[in-house]
Amino acid sequence: MSDTGVYVGIDVSKAELEVAVGEEGFAVANDGAGIRSLAKRLKRMRPKLVVLEATGGHETAAVAELVAAGVPVVVANPRQVKEFGRSTGQLAKTDRMDARVLALFAERVRPKVRPVADEATRELAAFLSRRRQLIEMLVAEKNRLGTAPMSVKNGIRKHIRWLERQLTGVDHDLGLRIKESPVWRAKEDLLQSAPGVGPVVSRTLIGDLPELGALNRKEIAALVGVAPFARDSGRLRGKRMVWGGRSPVRAALYMATLSATRTNPPIAEFYERLSARGKPPKVALTACMRKLLTILNAMVRDGVPWDPASHLPEAQFAHSCC
Repeated sequence: MSDTGVYVGIDVSKAELEVAVGEEGFAVANDGAGIRSLAKRLKRMRPKLVVLEATGGHETAAVAELVAAGVPVVVANPRQVKEFGRSTGQLAKTDRMDARVLALFAERVRPKVRPVADEATRELAAFLSRRRQLIEMLVAEKNRLGTAPMSVKNGIRKHIRWLERQLTGVDHDLGLRIKESPVWRAKEDLLQSAPGVGPVVSRTLIGDLPELGALNRKEIAALVGVAPFARDSGRLRGKRMVWGGRSPVRAALYMATLSATRTNPPIAEFYERLSARGKPPKVALTACMRKLLTILNAMVRDGVPWDPASHLPEAQFAHSCC
């Protein structure tokens, strides 16, 4: 069956948006006027799908304007697009070629359109990202302090104290934003009712995983990167592996699961059973991460707090990472 719909790819840079519509293309400035003109032009075309790559924030304004104009848009994982481009034999790289690859990716792969985070959620995610950056700088400076000569240690200590003050301020701002939103406050209370989930984990889930509660258990596990993927070929049955996903969410979920294996009876029992069956600690912990995420997803979806008596049956985890 032929498909005559229009599929658009947009290669994003700081200064310019290179747009591909089939074999044709044009460019607009990546500023307010350019983005508005692009949104009007694409709205008239009524494309079936527009795909951009995640570029660290340079795409945010364009995505918001296109969504407001009612244009179906997806922000794709750059690694997935890169591998798709290689599969087509595209080795050369220019902005125009990249835009054409994105348009072809939109037509052939047709990634699912998901709701785009609103401005408040994007701000929360930005604060969470800044918090992670401050922690990374603190760890680096504290490591340097142990080996630095005496002549520079005083400067490092001053920088550490400054970073600690900045981190305290970011945590304070995060708390205020959660409290100012009745929806977020209710979701945070709901998530923290689960043993092992604290403020950092709940805020990471709210800011970096707004899809929580809106997807089914398989989709949310794949989105975070704790879903097992088969590695079989012929008679070979390879180990199931997790791959991809949102690393900040996965890191927070890992810490929550470590705590849950000691304080959360259903998760602790599940971990002990896997360990008794000879599963390596990392494999057992990954399966527990998936189970905890699935339960949190159901809690947010149904709006019910943690109840150890009604945790999900083990049958749902028969195909876990182990």
